[in-house]
Amino acid sequence: MLHHIEIYVSNLPRTIQFWNWFLTELGYVQYQKWESGISWKHGSTYLVFVQAEERFMDISYHRCRVGLNHLAFHAISKEQVDSITAKLQERGIHILYVDKHPYAGGENYYAVYFEDPDRIKVELIAPADCYFAG
Repeated sequence: MLHHIEIYVSNLPRTIQFWNWFLTELGYVQYQKWESGISWKHGSTYLVFVQAEERFMDISYHRCRVGLNHLAFHAISKEQVDSITAKLQERGIHILYVDKHPYAGGENYYAVYFEDPDRIKVELIAPADCYFAG
């Protein structure tokens, strides 16, 4: 079982604004907060976001480089995927693969894909019993 994931970010306040609403929607609760970081917890797993030091900001994140590609989260239903999609659009957050949404992962894979402020790809996936086209 995964214990936690820690991600360094370029702008902690912007990251908090982005992730707080999304993680809260999924049932996460704020777990820890300190001057240079914050975490949210769900069950025994938590996500940590830490402000990167200026000296390490010269190379920005890109998911195609070695390292993290994306974070994928379970939705509780197809309707939750749709609700989050609407909230992303209301917030002006770019949805990836919009031409194939919500079946960008294939016709039996109902999900929404988007990016956080540092362009980390995020995926929200409906439960397997909701996978159906049409």
